[in-house]
Amino acid sequence: MEKRVYNFSPGPAVLPLKILEQAQRDLVCYPGAGCSILEISHRSKTFDKIILGAEANIRTLYGIPDNYRVLFMQGGAILQFGMVAMNLLRDSGKAADYILTGTWSKKASEEAATQGKINVAFNAKATNYNRVPKQEELKLDPNAAYVYHCSNETIQGVQYPALPNVGDVPLIGDFSSDFLSRPVDVSKYGVMFACAQKNAGPAGVTMVIIRDDLVAKSPANLPSLVNYKVFAEGKSLLNTPPTFAIYIVKLVTDWLLNEIGGLAKIAKINEQKANLLYDAIEQSGGFYTAHAEPNCCSHMNVPFRLAKPELEEPFLKGAAALDLCELKGHRSVGGCRASIYNAMPVEGVQALRDFMLDFAKKNA
Repeated sequence: MEKRVYNFSPGPAVLPLKILEQAQRDLVCYPGAGCSILEISHRSKTFDKIILGAEANIRTLYGIPDNYRVLFMQGGAILQFGMVAMNLLRDSGKAADYILTGTWSKKASEEAATQGKINVAFNAKATNYNRVPKQEELKLDPNAAYVYHCSNETIQGVQYPALPNVGDVPLIGDFSSDFLSRPVDVSKYGVMFACAQKNAGPAGVTMVIIRDDLVAKSPANLPSLVNYKVFAEGKSLLNTPPTFAIYIVKLVTDWLLNEIGGLAKIAKINEQKANLLYDAIEQSGGFYTAHAEPNCCSHMNVPFRLAKPELEEPFLKGAAALDLCELKGHRSVGGCRASIYNAMPVEGVQALRDFMLDFAKKNA
């Protein structure tokens, strides 16, 4: 097998090697099916066990109450930006509150604005989206259709340390880049959604956790595939779902439950990994600086800049020579970015930390 690198890509991202090896075996012949996992029908008993098992695992990991549906959809987070507004805003006669803490919450607000009125309850644009708001900074409408926030901004590396208080208004959470990375009180949300390609599996499937009373609000005049109620009634099988991606979600959630021991344990591992990098940044004496403010630095995505921008290219080349790859930052933030999702081993982060400290020492 060709040598594997430490892949710090923001997504599609690293998966546990054990899962890739199991998928490799099942690619030719899935046990009991007599054919490839890519060839089984979504209406078969074999796939029924897979999708129900994936749902059961997600319910167990998050402790999801019985009055929530778990849906396996397509279209990624961007489709959900529009779907949430189609189903919960368009015919509500109300506005929706949007908390803008980065690129993806801004994009969500723009998509929602195609369907109804939105209110920007907070906007961190002035500081290039480097923080989440304090509670007293939120300008919330107590009669809003819902409040939207992004739990973790992949590009800016900003993560909510605690939920915003939105009263009785339904809270909508985009968890695309920190899904399954830490415990979450699902009962505080009306809707949680996440594309899979960060922590849960490959690109192609989007998980939606939605409360029953909000499912019931879906307008009847929506097309079936963007109607939460119709999709839920079809049990995620309204059309042919992304069967292989759901299969990988099942394997990932098996791994989290049986090998890691749940979300509280993976959260501790993720905190340990993040602290290695933030400590290296702090120890560098200003050679590196993190983009996000200290109280909301992400445990999933760590964007940082070098004090001397001309050293960024040598830094990236030096890292790649040590098999530390996909570290270039997003153009809107610049610098570098290390995405250290669940499947990134501690050893990979330690290797990056060591390289950062050595590079700073040699180039200070």
